[in-house]
Amino acid sequence: MAALSISLSQQQRQMMILAPQLRQSLEMLQLPLLELRAVIQKEMEQNPTIEDVRDPSEVSIEAEQPQPEKVDAADAPLDFDAEFDALTKLDDNWRDYFLQGMENAPASEDAEERRQYMLDSIRQPVSLQDHLLDQIPLADLDDDGVRLAELIIGHIEEDGYFKSDLPSLAFQAGATIEKLQAALEAVQNFHPIGIGARTLRECLLLQLRAQPATPDHLLARAIVDVHLEELAANHRKALIKTLHTDSDAFERAVTLIRSLDPRPGCAFSTEITEYVEPEVVIRKVAGRFVVVVDDDRIPHIRISAHYRRLLENPEVTAEVKSYIRERIRAGVFLIKSIHQRQRTIHRIASEIVAAQQEFLDKGVGHLRPMTMAAVAAVVGVHETTVSRTVANKYMRTPVGLFELKYFFTPGLKTDAGPNISNRTVQDKISQLVAAEDLADPLSDQAIQVALQKTGIQIARRTVAKYRIFLKISPSHLRRRRN
Repeated sequence: MAALSISLSQQQRQMMILAPQLRQSLEMLQLPLLELRAVIQKEMEQNPTIEDVRDPSEVSIEAEQPQPEKVDAADAPLDFDAEFDALTKLDDNWRDYFLQGMENAPASEDAEERRQYMLDSIRQPVSLQDHLLDQIPLADLDDDGVRLAELIIGHIEEDGYFKSDLPSLAFQAGATIEKLQAALEAVQNFHPIGIGARTLRECLLLQLRAQPATPDHLLARAIVDVHLEELAANHRKALIKTLHTDSDAFERAVTLIRSLDPRPGCAFSTEITEYVEPEVVIRKVAGRFVVVVDDDRIPHIRISAHYRRLLENPEVTAEVKSYIRERIRAGVFLIKSIHQRQRTIHRIASEIVAAQQEFLDKGVGHLRPMTMAAVAAVVGVHETTVSRTVANKYMRTPVGLFELKYFFTPGLKTDAGPNISNRTVQDKISQLVAAEDLADPLSDQAIQVALQKTGIQIARRTVAKYRIFLKISPSHLRRRRN
């Protein structure tokens, strides 16, 4: 028991020593390409011993490391290979424990000031609720009406719809349903038009009523008000006959309806568009697909020869030399962290490509199921390392651009024996629906039977789940009458 306690204490001390380097190594592994470049640039600004290599072929990393024989043994550079081996063997639970502690550590006063300045400088987008609240003073509402309007705005969802129950909300607010209804109607006059609607029909009608009452608009209102389901089912000929109109007028009305916004609140969405750069490129060489990790988009850095020479200068004080050595060590570890990241990405991407040759040649229908645990076992790393590596990394393939984690999907059994990826099943469902007879579209049961004929054993509820995921309407809404 005592030996176990001593061993555990030694492991804790080792982990505490390596924690800053471990944190850097894991951060490098997780960062997408755009953020990685920013981190390297920041390190170059803070560490004067690091410089950019204009021509990456002019120097190797090994040649740029400080030479141990030129300094005292006590001042020799760290044994980084041994440290990387230690990092690899450490349990991930220890990693997460110490990293969490470091992340929660208090920042310095200067760092906190810079952080606050950055946050104060960021322009926050206007939310939908703020936009609506700003319009309340422009409405002709008394104090009670203002209170109820604010209550309604608080219950409007991100897409712009008001889906709360009026009687229940009136009871909570201590107001009559009539007053709450009046406040809702006032909010429905706010910008954007269609806001506060309780149904799609009401949303579209609010937008149509805000436009001039031309014959096309009146016809569009009639279609939306009474025949919206028939329009969704594409019963055009029946609608033209029911509405006593001609096909040209009907098409103009439909075009007008399509120009309306079914989700008026989404214009104020706070979602940020993300831009990605593929780090892995797949090329076909001698009939096989191979992995190319794009290193050219990452700055090629080395340790400055100027600072290495300062270590040999007898006129430089011991204190300055100690600082330079520490900065050089940090720089070398940064370089090796980058190289370790690139090697790990290459190894995991190579395993993906080795398993997905048919997919790369023929498309999604031939995607094979994969698990992170299986890839981790082959590569020789922990499953969490695979998870970190594939996060926010993209691969350019002959069949499109994919995130690395796209390839990790569960499988379904087939009569032939091998499993099939659920993405492949989804692709087959899309193909079946695309080829169906619109006068008699396939039900979920019919799709299930069709898949079973190809050897894919799947439940009807799973078909329905995949259909909803693919945003395919139920069969009765896909039916078209001649």
